[in-house]
Amino acid sequence: MSSNASVLLNRLLALKEPTPFLLVLDSLLQSAHYLLSEFAHHNNSKIIFLSYETTNIPSYASEWLDCSTVSTAEISDFVKKNSPPTTGTLVIIDSLNYVTNTEITQFLTSIIQPSVTILGVYHTNVPQEQSKILNYPSSLTLLSYIASSIFEVEYFPHHKIDLETLENKISRLEIPVNLGLNGSTFKLTLSNRRKSGRTLIYQYEINSTTHTYEIHKSVKDDANPEDEELLKDLTTFNLSTSNKQKLAREQVELPYMQAQESLGSSGGAIVYEFEKDDDYDEEDPYEDPF
Repeated sequence: MSSNASVLLNRLLALKEPTPFLLVLDSLLQSAHYLLSEFAHHNNSKIIFLSYETTNIPSYASEWLDCSTVSTAEISDFVKKNSPPTTGTLVIIDSLNYVTNTEITQFLTSIIQPSVTILGVYHTNVPQEQSKILNYPSSLTLLSYIASSIFEVEYFPHHKIDLETLENKISRLEIPVNLGLNGSTFKLTLSNRRKSGRTLIYQYEINSTTHTYEIHKSVKDDANPEDEELLKDLTTFNLSTSNKQKLAREQVELPYMQAQESLGSSGGAIVYEFEKDDDYDEEDPYEDPF
C-alpha cells in the first residue's frame, strides 16, 4: 500500500497523471511555496507563473505575469500565447483568492487546454467572499469540486506543541517566530479522485530539501460514504442520528441476544415477556407462546 502511495505522489508531481486542474490548500502555518518547488523539481515542462502576490520571480518560471494589474481575459491570452500545443505546460497560480467567486470557474475554463495543467493555490486562512447569488457555492467548494487532486499542506511541528492554541494565535495574527513555521519539512494530505469515482486519501511527511517522502498515514477509501451523508438535504425530515442517539441504540438489549445467552447451547429460541394488558388463558393449551 505504501508503494502505491509513493508511486501516485511521484506521478502527480511529474504530471504523468492526466489531469487539467490540481488544487493546493495552504495556510499561514504552512505556505505552498515548498510544494510548488517540488512540482518544479520533478518537471521538465514549461512553467508559466501567474502572480497575484509573488514579487520575486521564481527561478523555475519560464514565463511570469503580474496578474494584479490585468484582466482575466488578458491572463487567458497570455497563457494561450505561451503554451506550446505539442508539449506539456504547467501553469501555476499563486493565489486563487483574488479571483471573484462568480468568475472563478470561467477563469479556469478559459486557461485550460489539452496540453496545459493548472496548479492553483488557495489560502484557507483568508475569509471567503460572500456570493451575491443566493445559495451559490463558495470558491473553495467550487475549486474542490473541479479539482481531480487536492494537496493540503500542513505545518509539521518539530517538537511537542499545542496545535489548537497555535491556530488560535494565528487566527488573531499572533505569529510566533521561533516555531519553524513554513518549514521545508511539512505534512501533506493528498486526495486523489479516480475515474471510477473512488477517492483515495494519503498523508505524507515531505522533506523538500532532500526530496524524500515518508508515508505518514495509510490510505482511506471514500468510495462508499456513510448512508447519512447520502440522505442529507433530501427531505425536510431528520433522517440522521446524533451521537447520543447512536449510543442509546447500541445499549439496547435485543431479545434474540438474550435467547443466545441463555439457550445458545440448545439452539435458537424466542423470548417473550408478558405485559400487563396481555390476555392469556392458562387453561388453553394453544395459548402457550413458547
